[in-house]
Amino acid sequence: VDRVRLVQGDSDQLIAGGGTGGSKSLMASGTALVEAGDLVIAKGREAAAAVLEAGPADIEFRDGRFAIAGTDRGIALLDLAARVRAGLPDPSAPRSLDVAHTHKESPSAFPNGCHVAEVEVDPETGVATVVRYTTVNDFGTLVNPMLVEGQLHGGIVQGIGQALMERTAYDEQGQLVTGSFMDYCLPRASDAPFMGFESHAVPATTNPLGVKGCGEAGCAGSLPSVMNALVDALRPRGIRHINMPATPQAIWSALHQGVSA
Repeated sequence: VDRVRLVQGDSDQLIAGGGTGGSKSLMASGTALVEAGDLVIAKGREAAAAVLEAGPADIEFRDGRFAIAGTDRGIALLDLAARVRAGLPDPSAPRSLDVAHTHKESPSAFPNGCHVAEVEVDPETGVATVVRYTTVNDFGTLVNPMLVEGQLHGGIVQGIGQALMERTAYDEQGQLVTGSFMDYCLPRASDAPFMGFESHAVPATTNPLGVKGCGEAGCAGSLPSVMNALVDALRPRGIRHINMPATPQAIWSALHQGVSA
């Protein structure tokens, strides 16, 4: 990692770009890196062949080193890059190992998963609490499991907020009256349950990394699981449906009316 320099925010450096979103970042940028790496290796074989006085077909690349197959004669990637920059005597050899590559497009690879929420309701106040949450997901290859789990946590809390708290209200003139966080309730750390996370990875076959989208999975899974758990808790009181956001007021009213809200 300390040998990689990442440049962001300078459009003069771009050969193509379209932003990040739609669970495509790793499918697009990761595949571009893999393909660009293959192009660097191909140029490196030609350069190493000139340096090691061998044919390109006889050059192998493994663990950051180019070597003649079946021998211990070789040269490290960064050493080869320095030799190339200094100039090789063979005029047909590459003048650098640099590549500029654009990945055209990878087909979408959708995740799969199962989300289970446990919800408790206080009948005296109408407050619903998500006390436990478990999710098993197939996001394909997990390149950075910690970041994936973090994205999932954020999406789940977002879904809990939409399901139980985040209510917009307008007056008769159409003016938004829930215009600040004093009136519009967002979930806080105390509203987030312990979240169990398990991965059942089935690598995608539509990109070389085997990755799938994951950014939307937390919110998409938490909305139905939380609301279904809530209705299941209210079912003994004759409630078969309740709209989002199921605020304490909405739940309390439904409980005391004994009908669906």
